[in-house]
Amino acid sequence: MRAFVLGLISSVVALPCLAQTVLKSEPLILAPYEIAFVQDASCPVGKVLKVTGAIRGLHRRKACVTLASEQASLATATP
Repeated sequence: MRAFVLGLISSVVALPCLAQTVLKSEPLILAPYEIAFVQDASCPVGKVLKVTGAIRGLHRRKACVTLASEQASLATATP
């Protein structure tokens, strides 16, 4: 019973860490393999741009993806 309660408490504490921040513009500096979600006009309604940082000399990967409303929060500050 203690293990169940401990697991339940740890999952509730870890749940807010799953949220992703959606930026209003693409960041200038992005570490290799770091992911940023950007809300811009290049993707259709209901989708956001997923930008993945690359190592020096390669281009960033960009793809339009759908995020659940529970997973995303709109950032208030523009980088």
